[in-house]
Amino acid sequence: MPFWLELIVSVFLLVGGVFLLVGSIGLARLPDIYTRLHAPTKATTLGLAGLLIASMLLFSWQNSTLSIHELLIALFLFITAPVSANMIAKTALHHRLPALERTQNQDLAAAARERLTPDAPKKKGKK
Repeated sequence: MPFWLELIVSVFLLVGGVFLLVGSIGLARLPDIYTRLHAPTKATTLGLAGLLIASMLLFSWQNSTLSIHELLIALFLFITAPVSANMIAKTALHHRLPALERTQNQDLAAAARERLTPDAPKKKGKK
């Protein structure tokens, strides 16, 4: 295998590994569910993309054909990560999990909670 290909694959592996590490640390260290959603959906998606590109380059070179297995994995990942994050956020809103006090636009979260539970008692003075 030529040195330039090894270098490119190594760079993609290192960049992917760094993004995965940052996403994992963010998942463990961030304070509430709403901020924790960003770590696995953003950083780890980019990290896995780097690993998949490195794998695609390596196996395409070794087999002398285009390796599309990694593209299918990436497509599945890019479709499911935002959908699962959206479902987790909706569940957190439904269960009224508190956000950090310094979180901006808390009134929007309250409005979303009211839309999710329409049979909840209304506050006095509101129609």
